[in-house]
Amino acid sequence: MGMSTFDKREESFEKSFVHEQDVQFRAEARRNKLIGLWAAEKLGKTGDAAKAYADELVAAETSANAAEAVVARVKKDFEAAGVPVSEHQIRREMDETLAKAIEQIKTGA
Repeated sequence: MGMSTFDKREESFEKSFVHEQDVQFRAEARRNKLIGLWAAEKLGKTGDAAKAYADELVAAETSANAAEAVVARVKKDFEAAGVPVSEHQIRREMDETLAKAIEQIKTGA
């Protein structure tokens, strides 16, 4: 027996939802990487040290409240290093970076 129009529509919505969740997950991971590189630069890290720092923030994505964990980590590291960047500035950078990451993923960049 074939699928009803309702079943087809439901399947389409499910696929769309899964795709959006995948895009969101990938965008958040990319955002964390970009934030990590941004923060690493402010912390004076370069090359492999900057990449390693960014990778640590990407790893935070697998935890609950990942965005909060990233903000807390960057804020703590900035305070420890005497980098004058507020939590508000970190959050604003994260918002802008997430939008950029979503755009990059959707355009295949």
